[in-house]
Amino acid sequence: MKNILKEIKSSFLASLWLMFLTFPIMVLKVSTINGTVRWRWMNLLWVGVGSFLLSWVWRMSLDRKMRGRKQRHGDDSESENSGRKFVLRESLAKKNVRIPTLSVLALFVIVFPLLVSFYQVGIMTSALMFVILGLGLNIVIGYGGLLHIGYAAFYAVGAYSYGLMYMYWGLPFWLCLPLGAVSGLVFGLIIGFPVLRLRGDYLAIVTLAFGEIVRLLLENLSGFTKGPEGIAQIPRPGFFTKLSLQGATTYLYYIAIALVLFTIFIMKRLEDSRIGRALEAMREDDIAAQSMGIDLTKAKLTTFALSSFVAGLVGVILAGKTTYINPGSFTLMESVMILVAVVLGGTGSIPGVIFGALIVTLIPEYFRALADYRMFMFGVALVVMSIFRPQGIIPKIRKHYIVGGGDS
Repeated sequence: MKNILKEIKSSFLASLWLMFLTFPIMVLKVSTINGTVRWRWMNLLWVGVGSFLLSWVWRMSLDRKMRGRKQRHGDDSESENSGRKFVLRESLAKKNVRIPTLSVLALFVIVFPLLVSFYQVGIMTSALMFVILGLGLNIVIGYGGLLHIGYAAFYAVGAYSYGLMYMYWGLPFWLCLPLGAVSGLVFGLIIGFPVLRLRGDYLAIVTLAFGEIVRLLLENLSGFTKGPEGIAQIPRPGFFTKLSLQGATTYLYYIAIALVLFTIFIMKRLEDSRIGRALEAMREDDIAAQSMGIDLTKAKLTTFALSSFVAGLVGVILAGKTTYINPGSFTLMESVMILVAVVLGGTGSIPGVIFGALIVTLIPEYFRALADYRMFMFGVALVVMSIFRPQGIIPKIRKHYIVGGGDS
């Protein structure tokens, strides 16, 4: 009884705090045209009641879960962590389960454009592009442990590479795709050199500044990039011949699927490589890693180069999909949304980043009625995740190596 009263008190205080924080957004509605202020007290009531119930249910669930763990495994948290199993991942590790599951998933992905409307294919293509961006940023944050807030800059470099190459030289999509990726890689190395000695907040500030510098340059170099007007009439990719709008959208969907698989392949190879282990050591403790002989300069440049290479690829896809680009498409908010996808899904986890990117892109699209509260919902989700599950929705499973082949 005493424990229940304690949880009710904590939930009540949490709801009061959330009501205080959301008061200007949920209650006040100012009309600058009529000069009036409308007070929406019912919204505040719903926020308080809803947050109280959610907090109480969440706290009671955690308390019940912890009591169950203590009953099963005792107070030894280390043995509990080592004994805990992920049923889904264990099942997929078995060949007789993994192969049929992946076969059904692959079949669904292939026939998806035939099952849904043209509009849904376009949405899914955008979501897949965001998945690739999340995986690319995950190389810097999840593997290297470097906080990057200006990732949209490399995205912009890839898109403008295609737009400018077509505008001035008439180069086709398939030639601009690798060139745009290489352009992103070069810019990744350019920003990598100045930040070699930076870490934490200072690194985040520099990458944020770089993202804004790129956007402002694209806006002000009007004679070269057409400035805020942007570049229009960029051709969509063709398949031996010019495709219709619906055909080009379906074609881009399959290209995005191929690039997702390509990015996952790169990341898996990176995980199992010597460079990947060096990045993991740098993420955990860069001073200790350097003392063990790891070249931090090479490791940091590798993360920036690979992630910017991936962003450049997606930028070319974006230019081919929308046929129009301008600096307004690569603002700080784009970088923040990609970062949200990585943190929400689970830094360092490939399935987690994919799931987080799909959530960040698809939920706002299918719940347009809540568009005004989208950023508020993402903020609440990040706060909740940071407190109760900081490792993300699908955390990365650390590999364990047994020396000697014993049963320990």
